[in-house]
Amino acid sequence: MLYIFETPSDVAIKMAQKLKSIRKRRKITQKQLAARSNVSYATLRKFEKTGQISLESFIKISMELGLLNELSNLFSDPTYNSIEEVINERKQNT
Repeated sequence: MLYIFETPSDVAIKMAQKLKSIRKRRKITQKQLAARSNVSYATLRKFEKTGQISLESFIKISMELGLLNELSNLFSDPTYNSIEEVINERKQNT
């Protein structure tokens, strides 16, 4: 059985904090990142405070910060929870 102790909101806030940290480390203001990523300033501010954002806007911000490879690799190595999942995947691929 898999136990999860973080809520989706907790994860979203952590992701927002990581992107905010990268933005600040690169000395990019919120307004600059908003303009360069074509995401509204209000959306970016809200994301950094609450973690709430559309997937498309999240991707735009990530791309502007040069994190596209990390997003692309997010699901590249499958995680299996059981041998049954491995068997089912092999059946799908044959």
